[in-house]
Amino acid sequence: MLFMVVERFKDRRLTAERFRRNGRMLPEDVTYDASWMVLDGGRCFQVMEAPDQETLMTWVRRWDDIVDFEVVPVLTSQQYWASTEQSA
Repeated sequence: MLFMVVERFKDRRLTAERFRRNGRMLPEDVTYDASWMVLDGGRCFQVMEAPDQETLMTWVRRWDDIVDFEVVPVLTSQQYWASTEQSA
């Protein structure tokens, strides 16, 4: 499954320190695809892949003391339009 993850940093300094020290701390079956930062560095938008949302939440729990998360399951445009053709 694909997920759009919006991160809002509670403390950017602590977040940066942990990331430099430990990396992304992803579970084995979670994949980071891409990310974008807002200009002021307060938010990050990421595309992540995981077998299911609960697996992704394992990663979220490793960071949620210093980052607020919004997790949205998404499809690629191609996947979405292909699924609507089958249901029409």
